[in-house]
Amino acid sequence: MPKIKTATLNLRIDPSVKEGIRIAADQEHRSVANMVEMLIRRHCNDTGIQISQQSGLFQGKSDE
Repeated sequence: MPKIKTATLNLRIDPSVKEGIRIAADQEHRSVANMVEMLIRRHCNDTGIQISQQSGLFQGKSDE
C-alpha cells in the first residue's frame, strides 16, 4: 500500500489554550493533532468552507 502524505502545521498558541485542547482531546480519546483537525473541519463545515474528506489516510482500515 502506498504511503499517504500528510501536511505539517506548526503554530504558537497560549499555554492555557494548549492545555484546554489537551484536556478536550483526552476526554474524546483523541490525539491533540486529531482534535485540532476535527475542530478545523467542524469550523469549516459550519461556515461553509469546502474541504475534501480525509484523503484515504485510513483507507482499508476499519474500527471493527
